[in-house]
Amino acid sequence: MKKVVLAFSGGLDTSFCCIYLSKDLGMEVHSVVINTGGFSAEEIKNIEARAYELGVKSHTTIDETEDYYRDTIKYLIFGNVLKNATYPLSVSAERVCQATAIANYAKKIGAACVAHGSTGAGNDQVRFDMIFNTLIPGVEIITPIRDLKLSREAEIEYLGKHGFPYSAEKAKYSINKGLWGTSVGGAETLTSNQYLPESAWPTAVTSTEPQTITVDFEKGEPVALNGNKIGPVAVIQQLQDLAQPYGIGRDIHVGDTIIGIKGRVGFEAAAPLILVKAHHTLEKHTLTKWQLSWKDQIAGFYGNWMHEGQMHDPVMRDIEAFLASSQETVSGRVIVELHPHRFVIIGIESAHDLMNNEFGSYGEMNEGYTGDDVKGFSKIFGNQTIIWHKVNNKG
Repeated sequence: MKKVVLAFSGGLDTSFCCIYLSKDLGMEVHSVVINTGGFSAEEIKNIEARAYELGVKSHTTIDETEDYYRDTIKYLIFGNVLKNATYPLSVSAERVCQATAIANYAKKIGAACVAHGSTGAGNDQVRFDMIFNTLIPGVEIITPIRDLKLSREAEIEYLGKHGFPYSAEKAKYSINKGLWGTSVGGAETLTSNQYLPESAWPTAVTSTEPQTITVDFEKGEPVALNGNKIGPVAVIQQLQDLAQPYGIGRDIHVGDTIIGIKGRVGFEAAAPLILVKAHHTLEKHTLTKWQLSWKDQIAGFYGNWMHEGQMHDPVMRDIEAFLASSQETVSGRVIVELHPHRFVIIGIESAHDLMNNEFGSYGEMNEGYTGDDVKGFSKIFGNQTIIWHKVNNKG
C-alpha cells in the first residue's frame, strides 16, 4: 500500500481528498496540517479529529509560525511589499512556507506520494507542485480536485455518499486564515462588479472609537506594540486583534494568476497593512533617496517571484541579503491612529531621522550650504540639459 502525505486543512477539498485517496486509490493516507499562525488550539484539535474521522492512518500538526515570520514575512515588511499596491501576499507567502514544510515531512516519513487539494484554476497548484518538484524530486504528486475537474457541489455529493455530510452553506465561502492575513473567496469574487457582503468577512466591525497606538521597529522588524516589547510574531497577532475589529485592511485584490488569467480575492489584513505602511514611513525618514529607490525595484520583483512560488530560487537569498542590509538604520517608533475602516500614520520618532533640524529645515533654511553654492550647483547639475536645448533649439 503506497504511503501518501496529504496537505490537510479539514475543509471541503482536503476532506474529499482523504476519502478519495484511501477508498478509491487504496492508499495509506498520512495527513499533515501546517499551522502558520491561523489556527487556534481548539481548531487544531478539531482538524485532527476530522482527519481521524475521515480514516487517515496518521495525522500530524507542524507549527511553522515563527519560521514563517523569520523566513518570509520579515522580508515582506523590509520590502514594503503590497502586490498591485494592494495585497500583502497573505496566501502567497503562506503557501510557499506550507509547501516547504510538507515536502520536508514527506521526506522524513519516506512517503512515495504527496497530495494537495488545489484546483486547476488558481495559483496554489503551481506553488505546491513546483516546490515539491524542487525539494522532493521523484515523489509522485497527486491532485484529485484538479485531475477530476470537480465542482464544490460534486465534492459535497461525494462526501455525502460516503457518510460524511458537508454543509453547502459552510462551503459558500472559502476562508484561509494565517499570520499575515485572511483571504475570503466566494461567488462575488468570481465576478468583476460585486463586493463581498458584510456576513462574508470573518471579523465583524465592533470598534468605533478612535485609538492611538505605537509600533516600535528595530532594524526593520516590529518588536513592540504600545511600548510593550513582545517580539514580531506577537506584535502582528496582537495588532491584528486590536485593529481588525475596526474593519481596517478589508479589500478585494485583482491580480494576474501564474497561469495567466485574472483573479479576484477578498482579504482582511489590518496588521499587515498597518505594519507595511508604518515601516515605509519610518524608512522615508531614515533611508537615503537611492536606498529607497533601489529597494522599491528589488522588493517588487521579490514579492512577485514569491507570489509565483519561486521561493527556492537562489536569487531570493541574494535579494534578502540586500533588504536586510538596508534595514541597519530603520529603527524607531511609529505613531498610528485607528478609525473605523481606516488608519492614519501620525508620524515617527527615531534617532536616525534624517529630517534633523541641525542641518536645516525644508523650505525655510539650511545650515549645510549657502545661496551661492546653490547657484553654482544648479548650473552644473543642469549643464547637459542646457547644452541640449542650445544645440537643438537653434530658432
